[in-house]
Amino acid sequence: MLLFRALPLVVFSLIALPGLGQSGASLVQPGVAGALAAQRAQALRHVAYTLHLQVPSQVAQPIAATEKITFRLLQNAVPLQLDFKVSADHLQRLTVNGQPAPLTLEREHLVIAPALLRLGANELNVEFVAGDQSLNRNPDYLYTLLVPDRARTVFPCFDQPDLKATFALTLTVPAAWQAVANGLLADSARTADGQQKTYRFQPSDTISTYLFAFAAGRFREVSRQPGGRAMHFLYRETDTVKINRSLGPIFNIQAGALAFLQEYTQRPYPFQKFDFTAIPDFQYGGMEHVGAIDYKASTLFLDDAATRDQLNARANLLAHETAHMWFGDLVTMRWFNDVWTKEVFANFMADKISTVTQPDGNFDLKFLTDHYPLAYAIDRTAGANPIRQPLDNLQDAGSLYGNIIYHKAPIMMRQLERLMGPTPFRDGLREYVRRYAFGNATWPDLIAILDARTPADLQAWNRVWVDEPGRPQFSYQLQTAGGKITQLSLTQKGEDGSARVWPQVFGVALVYADHVEELTADMRGASLRLRAAEGKPAPRYLLFNSSGEGYGIFPVDARMLPHLAELKKPVMRAAAYINLHENMLNGRALSPAQLLARLRPLLAHEPEELNLNVVLDQVTTIFWRFTSPAQRPALAATLEPELWQAMQQVKSTNEKKLLFKAYTGLMLSAEAQKRAYAVWESKQPPAGVKLSEDDYTDLAAALAVRAYPGYGQILQTQLGRIQNPDRRLRLRYLRPSLSDTVAVRDAFFAGLADRKNREKEAWVTSALGYLHHPLRAATSEKYLPQSLALVEEIQRTGDIFFPQSWLQATLRWYQTPTAAATVQGFLRSHPDYNPKLRAKIEQAADPVLRAARLTPAQVQ
Repeated sequence: MLLFRALPLVVFSLIALPGLGQSGASLVQPGVAGALAAQRAQALRHVAYTLHLQVPSQVAQPIAATEKITFRLLQNAVPLQLDFKVSADHLQRLTVNGQPAPLTLEREHLVIAPALLRLGANELNVEFVAGDQSLNRNPDYLYTLLVPDRARTVFPCFDQPDLKATFALTLTVPAAWQAVANGLLADSARTADGQQKTYRFQPSDTISTYLFAFAAGRFREVSRQPGGRAMHFLYRETDTVKINRSLGPIFNIQAGALAFLQEYTQRPYPFQKFDFTAIPDFQYGGMEHVGAIDYKASTLFLDDAATRDQLNARANLLAHETAHMWFGDLVTMRWFNDVWTKEVFANFMADKISTVTQPDGNFDLKFLTDHYPLAYAIDRTAGANPIRQPLDNLQDAGSLYGNIIYHKAPIMMRQLERLMGPTPFRDGLREYVRRYAFGNATWPDLIAILDARTPADLQAWNRVWVDEPGRPQFSYQLQTAGGKITQLSLTQKGEDGSARVWPQVFGVALVYADHVEELTADMRGASLRLRAAEGKPAPRYLLFNSSGEGYGIFPVDARMLPHLAELKKPVMRAAAYINLHENMLNGRALSPAQLLARLRPLLAHEPEELNLNVVLDQVTTIFWRFTSPAQRPALAATLEPELWQAMQQVKSTNEKKLLFKAYTGLMLSAEAQKRAYAVWESKQPPAGVKLSEDDYTDLAAALAVRAYPGYGQILQTQLGRIQNPDRRLRLRYLRPSLSDTVAVRDAFFAGLADRKNREKEAWVTSALGYLHHPLRAATSEKYLPQSLALVEEIQRTGDIFFPQSWLQATLRWYQTPTAAATVQGFLRSHPDYNPKLRAKIEQAADPVLRAARLTPAQVQ
């Protein structure tokens, strides 16, 4: 065992060290600067890590560790920097090529003088205490999450994506624990005292540091061989119904995804193994660690109450992480300014894979409803960012992530495929994978490959779609004579008023009383005369972006509004709903009240589940964001019965559930709350509705937020109903945020200033949703200044999605001018604020600003 020893002197100043001149000192700065990464990429080759971590049974006890790093050094003119973001007392001993060396920790780097190194082969050995920030330690399990630059918070390393390495890991953990890592398991054995067990893993494939991973704890394991490939799955789920219903789809979808990707890329699965773990309340949906993928358990394990949206989400998640094996893991971005490339390919491929793994689904509808609302939610804001963003230091890489990467980028990629044609596009991707396998590439590298396969000007196309933010706004002119179309023309400009042009293809539908004719608009310039329409009979109305492919704000033909439900194609209806919503938010075409009036008749008559989800989301938004508190009870008095009646009318079990959840999400009247309580108490949902344990927990929380009589006992009873220990812990954490006592909620919010109370980020986000519920706005708006003040610390200490989820959960439902003024005042008073974090605030605050502007005195 590694023993703790007295710490040697740790040197903090480079000036006092021999051999460290100004050229070296100038590169030493916090994080991983681009200049440092470029210098190391030139100097280092064949990096390999050998790690041994000893994990005690008590979470508070430190993890002792040893590490050997080998590499070839091609340049030795400046000090070598190992990234290690810990306090000095974590370092114990360092040897360089067999000789003791001083422990020089400078601005998050272990610095080694050139005199201690040599050109060619080198070996470093370090004894240290592992950093805890990204080990996600729990009493019964732990797991790493090291993207984008968090490997350096655990062990000394060269934490940049273009210094790929092998990792040989040994873990000593409590004896009852299991473990999984990137490499194949070599052997395992109990320690001499029988209290611990040591797992020794073979060296991993060559991977980037952010993909190094392990998980260990009290997990169950199941192994299967779908498609002939051995897969091992670790999980903590205890609900046997969920387990029995979920294991088959989980393995089969991944097997289908692997088969699809091998055929599409013409390259076999490139790594040693394919294992995965379901993590309770994982920070993301999943993380693509080579040989040890992590997933959020609640997304994978579903019961017979799962909606189509949940089933789609599971299938997409599994396909997304599987696609990363080729796009991200095999071919990795050179620097995190191109992090979006791995994400766009994962989402783009996941959408393609769904046509195989979910053959009963509507691919075009799923693509439209999955991506467009979320992309628009960012691109319409003052904080909109381009797909590709500059990055000077990896410590800021987390702020690059967001819905533009995950949702606008797949739309862009689909348009690029349409522009080039599916076969040249696919062949270009095959060359990209072949040329850069096990290496690194940039987006310009890919554009160069694709540009050679199309006559289109991809460089110009790339500028507006990838390098700039925003979206176009379209307008049209229709001229008719003698009942015939004489001219139909379209124009586009930037939503910001600029003369920019987004080359793209979309549908324009001529809708008649008895049929629809859909024309293709290939709009490559600022204007287009749609000659295919000329001579055709004048339609009842026009529907723009009828194919759901186009991106931007499309005009609304007011003649369409009475006929929304008559459109036969689900994609056309979805495109109409989304476009109406975007026009409403921009103050064009119709007000929130007018849109709500058009949506309400659809509650019982929209037959497509994904579309009903869109309608209900818009109804909920108008109810909470664009209806004043004084007018909500009157609106609820008519809307609640409509939702309940619609639930009884529709035939689909999933649609019934969506309507029931919308009903309980909006309920204000005593009658509605009493009805919801009866469902919770008896565990007897309305006829045809299936509710899961999580649904009943959500229902108990909804009653608590409304201070339903005896809500404290309701929560206590629900706690006793929950069998899974991880979900019980979650509800215990949430209880103060559900309290009707303002002082209890105030104390809970104040506690979030302590990083320890924010460790379970998914729990925090849920709690913020309850603290800032619209019914509590009067007492929670006072949290906004401190919430904004904490964003920088949250970015430093949390994982990559936490700043934006913190902000969205905080700001989502505020509608008052005072809330808007708080945000605007914060931004004015911080003129030098981190621009990427400033953009996150502007993105999250956009609903607040629009609500303050659009909320009328009354919504009928």
